[in-house]
Amino acid sequence: MAAYRTSITPRFGELDPYSHVNHAVYVAYFEAARCEALEFIGMSLPDLEQTGVQIVVTQLQVRFRAPATARDRLVVETEVGEIRRASSRWIQRILREGTEDLLVTAEVTAGVCDSTGRPTRPPAALTEALAILTPEE
Repeated sequence: MAAYRTSITPRFGELDPYSHVNHAVYVAYFEAARCEALEFIGMSLPDLEQTGVQIVVTQLQVRFRAPATARDRLVVETEVGEIRRASSRWIQRILREGTEDLLVTAEVTAGVCDSTGRPTRPPAALTEALAILTPEE
């Protein structure tokens, strides 16, 4: 599958004094897009919680390439780059909508934990669902 795409419009309160989206806000955009992608594959956070499973971010690497402004409409592309035994590596990109202008990238490692926070293997259904977000080669 191609990357899951989430549209975002920056709001006034998310801007810094230079009218750019504040650097910390991009992390929230990435998180919202991952949650939306999980919902798309039928594995929303509330659904996972009911099964006693949590997906938690254990590592986040963000690279800023160009600023977004209040006038931009943004697209967050989300895909799962790798599925491991008890974690997954997510690749995300923020672009200006309708262009190929790459603004920000992120690589996120997400672990799977039980309801007490202990690392655990994901249920087979979660692994299968995450494969939907893995690009075809």
